[in-house]
Amino acid sequence: MLTLENLTLHYGHSQILNGISMQAQAGEITCVMGTNGVGKTSLMRAISGQHPRSGGDMALDGEPMGLRSAHALAHKGVGFVPQGREIFPLLTVRENLETGFACLPRSDHRIPDEIFDLFPILKQFLDRRGGDLSGGQQQQLAIARALITRPKLLLLDEPTEGIQPNIIKQIGEVIRLLRNRGDMAIVLVEQYFDFAFDLADQIVVLQRGSVIFNGRKDPAQRQEVLSKVSV
Repeated sequence: MLTLENLTLHYGHSQILNGISMQAQAGEITCVMGTNGVGKTSLMRAISGQHPRSGGDMALDGEPMGLRSAHALAHKGVGFVPQGREIFPLLTVRENLETGFACLPRSDHRIPDEIFDLFPILKQFLDRRGGDLSGGQQQQLAIARALITRPKLLLLDEPTEGIQPNIIKQIGEVIRLLRNRGDMAIVLVEQYFDFAFDLADQIVVLQRGSVIFNGRKDPAQRQEVLSKVSV
């Protein structure tokens, strides 16, 4: 579903990503790991179009993407849940979800029942302002908003950050359900090692903006991978 070849990214004169090559398959979870500051969020911003890459190629479902805007990539099926959630605090839950309609034809301007099957609390709080939700509820809203766009590729940047344990468990179950549908590739950036390793099918480890490990998850390699992502 996603193919990156030699992707580079700069902020001004500083090079942040150095020739990243990786793939993410439909029906799988690709976990991107590494310590703080190695370029994980920058990679997600490059894939989603929020920051233009400096070089390299990106293809989605076999189609070259070129240097497209975030809006254009959303139309192509890239859904992004950013670090910090970035919901609209003064809009209601319903209105936050409806912002996802911008990527869809008018005939699809509806909230699928599946959203409330995955996140029942959102149905109860449809008329509550996003800023009045707990951190965990806001994270569920951010994921639901991305799912409204019917993504082929779902990017999740630190979905467990600042979230209470019971909500982390629920989010993990939702990610598994989405993976098991088989029609979506999921790229997960996550600092919580046990959560990420448990979910992963494929693991990519970054260090100083470069890939130092890229392979299928093997439980026998758990300690090796942990050593690569530990300070």
